[in-house]
Amino acid sequence: MDLTEHTLRALFEQLGLPSSIAAIDGFIAEHRGLSEDIRLADAPFWTKAQAQFLREEFEEDAEWIEVIDQLNVRLRT
Repeated sequence: MDLTEHTLRALFEQLGLPSSIAAIDGFIAEHRGLSEDIRLADAPFWTKAQAQFLREEFEEDAEWIEVIDQLNVRLRT
């Protein structure tokens, strides 16, 4: 049983990225404006491992999907 809290901060930790509020906001500001024709997992700023994790979670509609969707929305607006 996965007891991980599925928050944006925990997602960034899972992806191996700095997870402070400032770091998350900075990441989103830097990468905001992602084109609608690019799937989140195919964005050029992910490592192969990060992209694979996002792809698998999306395809399996896994526990992380709600937080991944939140990140997706924030990166496109």
